[in-house]
Amino acid sequence: MISYVAQRGDTLYTVAQRYLQEIDDWRVIARINRVPAPRQLKPGTMLRLPVALLRREPLAARVVATSGNATYAIGNAPPLPLVPGVSLSEGDSIATGKTGFATIEFDDGSHVSLAPETVVTLATLTRTLLGEANERRLELRRGEVESEVTHAKKPRDRFEIRAAPIVAGVRGTHFRVNDGAQTSAVEVLDGTVAVAAAAAAAPATSSQGDGTQGVPSAGAQLVPAGFGSVTRAGRPVGAPVALLPAPELVHPGRIQDGAEVDFELVALERARQYRVEIARDAGMLDRLKETRIDASGEAPHASLGELPDGNYFVRVSAIDDAGLEGMARVYALERRRMQLAASAMRSAGSREYTFRWFASRTGVPTRYRFILSRDEDMREPLVDEVDISTDHIVVAGLRAGVYYWTVVAEQFENGQFYETASRVRSFTLAK
Repeated sequence: MISYVAQRGDTLYTVAQRYLQEIDDWRVIARINRVPAPRQLKPGTMLRLPVALLRREPLAARVVATSGNATYAIGNAPPLPLVPGVSLSEGDSIATGKTGFATIEFDDGSHVSLAPETVVTLATLTRTLLGEANERRLELRRGEVESEVTHAKKPRDRFEIRAAPIVAGVRGTHFRVNDGAQTSAVEVLDGTVAVAAAAAAAPATSSQGDGTQGVPSAGAQLVPAGFGSVTRAGRPVGAPVALLPAPELVHPGRIQDGAEVDFELVALERARQYRVEIARDAGMLDRLKETRIDASGEAPHASLGELPDGNYFVRVSAIDDAGLEGMARVYALERRRMQLAASAMRSAGSREYTFRWFASRTGVPTRYRFILSRDEDMREPLVDEVDISTDHIVVAGLRAGVYYWTVVAEQFENGQFYETASRVRSFTLAK
């Protein structure tokens, strides 16, 4: 029930016409509130109205970012391409492909981001006219969604994500829901999420710092920030489990200048896998790429393929043996492709060697540094020539033995200094 205080001029007819789905529902109000004369309603009379009968108006959602293959379908119509700016309504379904991402935004600023190979239906998107309470319910058919929900302003506001065995209800928080074949997982990054079995009543959440206390339904688990829950089909809701901390990158400030974008991670205890994502924004709403790698070796390596030059953000997280993805860390990323091709050639009939190189990034003033050494670690160079303006250098008088060399390109562009080194190469000079 929801309360309504009668105003001057109100009758049960006008109240039903304004706030209920059918004008004939005035009879239900009369019976519940024991009002014998529907036209005689004193101002200030407190009426109880069934929430289920309240008139609702549709809400809309807006697509703010997409990448890769993403589509949406209206009812049973064929799917259409999903692009930023598309308006979505109740009943619409969204699907992402193997490399697809999508983020939708609601009118209160809440966001839901879809990972690759995810299908979501906007099951309920309505606002009640009386009390202006918002109700948003998403059905996760497959895959994973990450939600950042603005704190609810009305006591009856509701935001839910339903997966096969569970319902996750919140009043303002940051969390992920993952729907697998036989299990569903919830991972809470901020706030508190109430997780209940899907067959149970929809849960409310605990207090979210907005002064509102929510009461979870029977059998619900309150999962706080930094914890997750795994629920298997036909089983009770899983108890909260501490999430793994956020892993770190080995060289977080490195300019990504190689042919492919790649990262080395600091190994994290109890991690089974790592997830690495790239987005255009720090909030990870406009995601472009992601990969998951096994947690093997002292410095796990992740490669995400080609990426155009520009400024991006990379987010790293670890996944435990239960499949729960832990807390995440976000780094700024600069992508500036610059590669050095290098070769060495012996001049015919002499002991002179010509070392040549080529910088892939042209149109930028470039100086080179050439280093030649007998040691692979290059600590004691035989030659260390700087400020070279040509694309080669000739070295003579080399004795028999093994030599190691590299060349470093130095460029100054857009007010910033860049330095790119070729890999250390070697050759053997026979007697």
